[in-house]
Amino acid sequence: MSIKTPPGSMAKTPTAISTRKPYQAYRSPFGPQYKTALNYQGWTAKHLVRYGSMAAGFGGVAGFFALWFFAEVPRVRDDIITKVPILGDYFVKEVAPEDNPF
Repeated sequence: MSIKTPPGSMAKTPTAISTRKPYQAYRSPFGPQYKTALNYQGWTAKHLVRYGSMAAGFGGVAGFFALWFFAEVPRVRDDIITKVPILGDYFVKEVAPEDNPF
């Protein structure tokens, strides 16, 4: 008499869940003793300093360009540009009395 097994399992153990333990990579005691840098998803402090300084430089240049580009807009000129200590007097626009329509 033979024992019948259900067709779905076929009497095998499930291998969907691995029972392996995570392992550390082997380091030889005779090789160089190195340490990995602290990182977050591959970004180290060196990367953050490098790309942060580049972003700050580009942002500073973009802000400087925006101020010079909009320097002739009266609101920007009166509220921002004229308050710059050295260059402020250059941007003061005075209308001659004979040209004033009021």
